[in-house]
Amino acid sequence: MKLLIIDGDLALSQVMISYLSDGNYICEYANNYQRALSKIEMYEYDCILMDLALPDGDGNKLLEAIKAHNKLVGIIVISAKTAYEDKISALEKGADDYVTKPFHLPELAARIFSVIRRRKYDNCNIIRQEELTIDLLGKTVQINNKPVTLTRKEFDLLLYFLGNKNKVISKHELAEQLSGDIAGLREDNNVIYAHIKNLKKKLHEAGAGNYLKTIYATGYKWEI
Repeated sequence: MKLLIIDGDLALSQVMISYLSDGNYICEYANNYQRALSKIEMYEYDCILMDLALPDGDGNKLLEAIKAHNKLVGIIVISAKTAYEDKISALEKGADDYVTKPFHLPELAARIFSVIRRRKYDNCNIIRQEELTIDLLGKTVQINNKPVTLTRKEFDLLLYFLGNKNKVISKHELAEQLSGDIAGLREDNNVIYAHIKNLKKKLHEAGAGNYLKTIYATGYKWEI
């Protein structure tokens, strides 16, 4: 899953990126309003973590810009502003949650997980589809009640497909999910193909239905 961290505090951002990367998140960073807006316009994210006090703009206006672009992304405001009015304003402008600085990293990770789970997986820790069962917290997969061993990339791909079921997803979009904004700097199609091939093989051999379809010259779709 891919996160965008928007904060002018580089030291704090580096700590967040290090911690969240260990939790299997792909983390990208923007240190000001303009860079953040550019990334939001170009890329898709599962959750955005943003400060309201940006060196070149107002975080509240950035919230409004995200909504104006119809980005269906979870947003957590991380701010030193503790006033009740600031929290209400951010939530009314589209934030899903509000965390005040300083904060504990495990709590932040839990809030990120909660926002993504609520937006993409119907607020469930366990995803079930026919013979397939995915435990979001345990990061495990079972087919017909038997465990299936997936790599981190394969598990991330499976979650992304399930969170975007019945939608055609391009190879470039999948590359961004696995590699972040550096995906465009190298040839990722062969890597993506290898991960998807391995995922499909493991699911098929374990007895899963043929849900993952290849859409010729376009990408892939998880059909249910």
